[in-house]
Amino acid sequence: MFNRVHHVAIICSDYARSKRFYVEILGFKIVREVYREDRRSFKLDLQIGDQYQLELFSFPNPPSRPSSPEASGLRHIAFEVDDVEDTARRLNDLGIAVEPIRVDEVTNKYFTFVRDPDDLPIEIYER
Repeated sequence: MFNRVHHVAIICSDYARSKRFYVEILGFKIVREVYREDRRSFKLDLQIGDQYQLELFSFPNPPSRPSSPEASGLRHIAFEVDDVEDTARRLNDLGIAVEPIRVDEVTNKYFTFVRDPDDLPIEIYER
């Protein structure tokens, strides 16, 4: 019935700061960027690898959504990388705090977490 995840949508509190994080720091490619005057909202479509799957939205004064790993709702988003240690080092070099690298007890793959500018947990997971 379902083929794959089509996209993930994120509402950010500071559009310029989040755009910089996802484009300049994480390296996602801009597919299109539009400003919707009627909503006073930007919509930024980003491509990750060879797939388009992240939408970044801005809205005036969005309410905050308290979140922690075990809160109800979206737990985190995860991105696959070839080398978790190399990715963590590169993010640290860019001033991004990276949690200690762990090993998934089921798959034996390395993973870690970083946070986006709105404190959304982002998992970095080994291919």
